[in-house]
Amino acid sequence: WIKINVDGSVSVCNTKAAIGGAVRDSNGNWLTSFAMITKVSYVFQIETRSVVEGLKLAWSKGFTQVEVNCDNAMLIDTIRNGFASISNIAKVQLIHEWCTKN
Repeated sequence: WIKINVDGSVSVCNTKAAIGGAVRDSNGNWLTSFAMITKVSYVFQIETRSVVEGLKLAWSKGFTQVEVNCDNAMLIDTIRNGFASISNIAKVQLIHEWCTKN
């Protein structure tokens, strides 16, 4: 098992956004990490991108048993329960469009 801790942030002025994460083994030892600047968008989309990029990194390194830690409760609920937990379908469509373009 490995664990990925991810996070995303948007600047106060809404001019920059960034994501990053750290991958650790089951003993807590650092394995790898990532950080990148992304397009400014909704915080939910930035947090989603951090999870996606963290998983892509883990899978590219051959890790298949992955635990992801993220501090966005709505995103965690969405991953656990599917998009039915989000009441605003327009927001879901925007997220899908954004993820497929990026």
